Amino acid sequence: MPEKVTLKSIAREVGLSPATVSLVLNGKPVRVTEEHRRRILEVARREHYIPNQIARSLVTQQSKTLGLIVPNIESRFFSSLARNLELRCRQRGYALFITNSDDNSTNDSELVGLLVNRGVDGLFIISSGGRDAQSLADNLSQLPVPFVMVDRTIDTLSCDKVYFNNKLGGYLATRHLLDHGHTRIACMVNTKSATGMRRLAGYEQALGEKNIRLDPSLVLDTDYYIPDAYLAAQQLIRLNATAVFAGSDNIALGLLRYLYEHGLHVPQNYSVVGYDNSAADALFEPALTSIEQNVEELAAAALDLLFSRIAEENQGEERLRAHSAHRVVLKPRLIVKNSVRRVGGYI
Repeated sequence: MPEKVTLKSIAREVGLSPATVSLVLNGKPVRVTEEHRRRILEVARREHYIPNQIARSLVTQQSKTLGLIVPNIESRFFSSLARNLELRCRQRGYALFITNSDDNSTNDSELVGLLVNRGVDGLFIISSGGRDAQSLADNLSQLPVPFVMVDRTIDTLSCDKVYFNNKLGGYLATRHLLDHGHTRIACMVNTKSATGMRRLAGYEQALGEKNIRLDPSLVLDTDYYIPDAYLAAQQLIRLNATAVFAGSDNIALGLLRYLYEHGLHVPQNYSVVGYDNSAADALFEPALTSIEQNVEELAAAALDLLFSRIAEENQGEERLRAHSAHRVVLKPRLIVKNSVRRVGGYI
């Protein structure tokens, strides 16, 4: 097996100290002649030198790693977002540690500590919400590294945030059903999450514009998991609804499974609009009309914001983040497919 090329072996060949060689290879200021600089780079290239990232981080004070906390890695939306972020990080020379909180806010805080102790240069955090959200907010306010809250955020925490306008998404979904003549529209949504409540607010706004009062019996509370949505869908039969706004595509899939198992069909028996426009609806016919949250747009915005913060701190421009927090609000859009039918014309 060939001997491993190290800073010391390069230093021996060029007749300089390992510290000088390290500074040159890391692009750091050092008093060395251009000939020596050229020679160091030439030897490193010829010998296929691969930097030891742990050793490099001692010099640069950067680990070239970032952390991501997601609530549910099995969600197609979150897995797609994680994949997109990982690819973009790699393109910038960073490794991304991906962790899963299982939609548990206590786990959020533990994972933040774990990733910071691993020496990450920054964090992407998708909050689980829930009862311990304030505890997470308190921890994040004291965090020694920059972070960005992505998609699910904490209202009480002033920090960098990137998310889609969930109220607008709920409005667009409900308005589409109203424009197709539906007036008894059920809303299956996670009322325990801030995201779900914002989508519910959009649902209520769309109804109000048509002078339809919100009927609490039509709001079916469910977590973002297919089995939970399946159970919640059991209440639908007695509601005399003709359409459903599902607050996520996972919720829509739980609904569709229940309907099909009971001989009911979309859109003949129920028109359905989902949320996320994930690929999951490819398993069903007809294809699901849904609200799209463009994952590439979300990942790009989150990455740009975090790298901007990292650059500020590298340049000695660290500021009180709470007083200079950025908020990027993206617009969702309705993707019309084949799961909504017209009844009785426009209202």
